[in-house]
Amino acid sequence: MEDPPSVTLTFPPHPAWVRAARDTVRTLLVNSPHPELTDTAVLLTSEAVTNAINACADKGCADPVTLHVGWADAACLRVLVQDAAPGLPVVRTSAAGPDDEGGRGIQLISYGADAWGVCTHGPGPGKSTWFELGNR
Repeated sequence: MEDPPSVTLTFPPHPAWVRAARDTVRTLLVNSPHPELTDTAVLLTSEAVTNAINACADKGCADPVTLHVGWADAACLRVLVQDAAPGLPVVRTSAAGPDDEGGRGIQLISYGADAWGVCTHGPGPGKSTWFELGNR
């Protein structure tokens, strides 16, 4: 049996790459056995990548960001975004105001994903934010 497709994209921590990350996820899912995951996966990927890029900008980190998208099993998509910026993202406990331009990324991931987390035990500094869809 053939392994399901996966993709890894490594890019500089610049906002122009958020669109490429979204397009990569969309392309992988549109022709998959689970295209119904596309909209949610694209939205949550956009949030995770934006958070990584913003963390790099805030901490002065120029190391690349890596996006990995693959199937944990036949129905469960796993998305992982790794950056080298120190510190961990947190779920905002107070509501963002209507004029706030940020602060909702991890909250959206926590609401939209079937499972998610942040890990720091990678090959280098920084952290990986991951989420899964399709395992409910």
